[in-house]
Amino acid sequence: MMADRYYLGIDIGTYESKGALIDQTGRCVAAGACPHGMSTPAPGFAEHDAEQIWWGDFCRLSRDIIQRSGIRPDQIKGVGCSTIAPCCLPVGQDGKPLRPAILYGVDVRAAREIDEINRTLGEAAILQRCGNPVTSQSVGPKILWLRRHEPAVYKQTRRFVTGTTYLVAKLTGQWVIDHYTAAYFTPLYHLAANDWDTAALDPYCRPDQLADCRWTDEPAGAVTPQAAEETGLLAGTPVITGTADAAAEAVGAGVFDPGDVMLMFGSSIYMIHVVPKLSVDQRFWAGPYLFQDTWMVAGGMSTAGTLTRWFRDQLARDTVEQASREGVNAYDLLMRDIDAIPPGSDGLIVLPYLSGERTPINDPAASGLIFGLSLGHRREHLYKACLEGVGYGIAQHFSGFQEMGLKTGRIIAVGGGTRNPSWLQIVADISGRPLRIGQANGAAYGDALLAALGTGELRSPDDIQSRIHLGDPVLPDPGRHKLYQPYCRLYRQLYQQNQKSMHELYQMKQED
Repeated sequence: MMADRYYLGIDIGTYESKGALIDQTGRCVAAGACPHGMSTPAPGFAEHDAEQIWWGDFCRLSRDIIQRSGIRPDQIKGVGCSTIAPCCLPVGQDGKPLRPAILYGVDVRAAREIDEINRTLGEAAILQRCGNPVTSQSVGPKILWLRRHEPAVYKQTRRFVTGTTYLVAKLTGQWVIDHYTAAYFTPLYHLAANDWDTAALDPYCRPDQLADCRWTDEPAGAVTPQAAEETGLLAGTPVITGTADAAAEAVGAGVFDPGDVMLMFGSSIYMIHVVPKLSVDQRFWAGPYLFQDTWMVAGGMSTAGTLTRWFRDQLARDTVEQASREGVNAYDLLMRDIDAIPPGSDGLIVLPYLSGERTPINDPAASGLIFGLSLGHRREHLYKACLEGVGYGIAQHFSGFQEMGLKTGRIIAVGGGTRNPSWLQIVADISGRPLRIGQANGAAYGDALLAALGTGELRSPDDIQSRIHLGDPVLPDPGRHKLYQPYCRLYRQLYQQNQKSMHELYQMKQED
């Protein structure tokens, strides 16, 4: 029987946006993607133009997917969206952005505000009330940064919103945020109340400057006539509240049960560990998951795809030209010779802190480090050491989860990095844990599934789970795992031993 009901999901990532249109069975009938840039106007800054990138990509993908699929707009029964998060975008009384959006934890401009908030409120008190430490991932210090450094913008701000909130408002006129994302507005979200902490908002903002908190699959509103004209959707089409890109990716991977872990290889590393009850630890982020009475512990490294992209663009420009001549991918060229290099890259270790680091060290002043260089090392050694550095950081997270007493079950790897089987094998070998490979549809597919759930097509997360198919596991090699353990130990020691110097260097750069 031909499907007659369809659901659209669109996700805005750091460097690329993607869309997916699914039918009522969960089958993806059309998909699309469009790349974009990320602005770095100063060291430690990371920004997007919300109107040009977020809304512009949404409109382009929506119209393109509808046209190519041959589906009539009236057959689309629900829309879900996600974006990189949490971001801080100030909008004016007319709902228009007042400046580019300040991105998630890769933007480390508010380090001084983070230190001040921790001193003023107390790290233990913040953790007890919010479930999250104040880090570069937090929106609170970025709002404070705007108040201090761009007072004219701050004074004109009607609302401080994240990306999904902005898209949903453009679609429906309603300003909403899901609880999962709101919990990252530390220290503004009260975990026990599942709402904004009105007593803690000063000196950040007023309660009416924040979006209304809802659960991810709750209806937010309907597509307005203006949005319909720009997107090609039918006016009146239901739109759900939506969520962050990582959470939508977890939905597309079927990560719902306690013990499930999503390991997302994107521009950064992000992981979500579903837990049966609230579990708080200073090293990680904790809070509500997507639905009422569900919980998660999350972690994120600042660089992954951005690290390999940096390596390609700065240290391997010749491979870009060669790839163009041969009609192949430059990253595939970089991978050609690394399998012959032994674990540990012949004594080379990279700390991948090129944009500070998020969990578990939560240090925006951390910096990248290449340790152990010798005349015998070649470019392929350094590239493999970069991949291993990300692997050491991932293993550090799993060790931390174990120290918290969390029971880790399935680890499902998703994102662009899963197209690199050698990298997945490195991570499995370092961590000693098997990795299952999720579907390639990604966060946009998860957004579409959430739209189907929020509009009643699907009855429960179990209905989503039944539509997910995982690939064969990548199994760790016991011998290589044993060889990697001394390198894991040195990886952690290198940060501890160089932390003071990193902070001194960070301060020097801030004063330049």
